[in-house]
Amino acid sequence: MPRALICGVSGQDGAYLAKWLLEQGYDVWGTSRDAQVASLGNLHALGIAERVTVLSMAPRDFRSVLEAIDRARPDELYNLAGQTSVGLSFEQPVEALESIASSTLNLLEALRFLNRPIRFYNAGSSECFGDTGTTPADEATPFHPRSPYAVAKSTAHWLVANYRTAYGLQACTGILFNHESPLRPKRFVTRKIVEAALDIAEGRAQTLTLGNLDVWRDWGWSPEYVQAMWAMLQHAPCDDFVIATGESHSLRDFVAAVFAELGLDWQRHVVQDPALMRRSELSYSGGNPDKASRLLGWQAERRMPAVARELVSALLAQRQAGEPSPPRGRPT
Repeated sequence: MPRALICGVSGQDGAYLAKWLLEQGYDVWGTSRDAQVASLGNLHALGIAERVTVLSMAPRDFRSVLEAIDRARPDELYNLAGQTSVGLSFEQPVEALESIASSTLNLLEALRFLNRPIRFYNAGSSECFGDTGTTPADEATPFHPRSPYAVAKSTAHWLVANYRTAYGLQACTGILFNHESPLRPKRFVTRKIVEAALDIAEGRAQTLTLGNLDVWRDWGWSPEYVQAMWAMLQHAPCDDFVIATGESHSLRDFVAAVFAELGLDWQRHVVQDPALMRRSELSYSGGNPDKASRLLGWQAERRMPAVARELVSALLAQRQAGEPSPPRGRPT
């Protein structure tokens, strides 16, 4: 039975990845800063908490990282931990660099020290590309990070590439564009939009306040994207891949799609507040997943309209069943 260790197993992608790997017959382990008190809410939501072995690990402590990997003895290691919010990274830039770049370096150094045939996946980000105009980014597109989060992800990306070349590690980075699910915390704009639309439909609110509606993003579905992570580690030789739908839509279109699912006219309820606009906001973000399609056989099935529909359906079902929402919490 192959064994996988997921750093950040309690997050959106970590939980869906754990579920996918269990379905493939893996022995799944995960890490949390303190396994004894971790709520593991997303694992419980997917009904798999009892099937995942969780270890305590402090990603910024090299000894802790080394001991966790040595204890788990995985065949595959997935690095999904670290700060996940672009907006928060402007408020906590040191946290962004340390939780993403320094933690990735510790993992790579531990793998080099242990010298075992462990395949390593690193969670990259489309934010590394910056604003590419209206040209979808592929693996050859230069990085122009415009936030502390993107700088940290860019650093981690090149660390992985360097260790792969210099030390022969079986390591790769998945450059994932936006991907959503019902497990997204409420601080993410997609979740905020769906929750607000449901409140308006139920008569509990009248308006939704947002920032810039004219930004364009490539939105996919998280349960599909974690399958691409796994596929990367099955591919030889290890390489980096852009994971995206290949279609970009404006936030305005996303809002309209969500409200339309509930029979609402979004223009009657949405107001804009310049105070909510980010520093160095990216006007356009889109990905070209051709390489993943050719070499991994992976393609996104759900595009933005389907993502919006799935989110509304899932969160509406949660409300009707009286299920708790994912905790607001700090980034994993």
